[in-house]
Amino acid sequence: MEKQTVGMIQITVAAVCWGSLGFLGTLLNRAGFDGVQVATLRIVIAAAILLLLLPYFMRFLRGLDIKRLPILTAQSLIGVLGMSLLYFAAVAKVGSSLAVALLYTAPVWSLIFSCMLLGEPITRKAAMLTVVAALGVGLTMAGGMNFDALGIMIGLGSGICYALYGVLGKKVMTGAPPMMLLFTSVSISALALLCLPATHQTLAQLVALDVSVWLTAFALSLVGTIIAFGLFVKGLEKMPAAKAAVFTVFEPFTAVMLAVFLLGEQLGVLQSVGVFLIIAVAVLNAVGKKEKMEQALG
Repeated sequence: MEKQTVGMIQITVAAVCWGSLGFLGTLLNRAGFDGVQVATLRIVIAAAILLLLLPYFMRFLRGLDIKRLPILTAQSLIGVLGMSLLYFAAVAKVGSSLAVALLYTAPVWSLIFSCMLLGEPITRKAAMLTVVAALGVGLTMAGGMNFDALGIMIGLGSGICYALYGVLGKKVMTGAPPMMLLFTSVSISALALLCLPATHQTLAQLVALDVSVWLTAFALSLVGTIIAFGLFVKGLEKMPAAKAAVFTVFEPFTAVMLAVFLLGEQLGVLQSVGVFLIIAVAVLNAVGKKEKMEQALG
């Protein structure tokens, strides 16, 4: 099989794994955990798994520059901990369909923050995509069965945190091995959570529940976090990042399909259109990056 085809498959599977987060998070909501607790379980269990795999990660951690720790800590607390807390809180409030769509406003926020923090210009196309995304968000707030203004604002917050993770990484972590970033980001976030009494209460609550709930929490961390990231990085080794970004749209698609067919979530007509517009912006943004890179190489 052609190398780039293998990379495409790996990135698509990674996106599907990420898309399962909302579904698994909802199952944990139904088991009695709120959004903050679900995010806590995801990060703490993922950190425990990574510690077991420490011998593998040591070769990446040897290149860690201590001077980067402050910005790496900020990046981790905003992009991993902040995004997870807000995303799963949004899932609990408005369902995984809307939550993942709102998370995918991240490309728009990235354009804005890249302009503000990195001095990158906003093109006419980028401005148009921003307007379309804003329209999509407006439609998700236009009512329907799952309308919750606070939940939608929380979902937008997850997109902002997701965008800041990438922008901050681009600013100061360029050249760092992705696997090092995975280990440090999850570990730093887990350490912050373990300082809170609520985290220990959440873990105690999990232990007292059925094994099926344990497996769901484990899958949230292993499949939806570590395996997804690992497959994505391996896929990036076989194809350009801009081209790879196109296949990540399977994440919101997977999340919406699982929500509709397995969780029984329903969206109003206007909300469905809003979700479609937000995902379309993510696709067009990714395709635009691919074309730009091809032109640069050509």
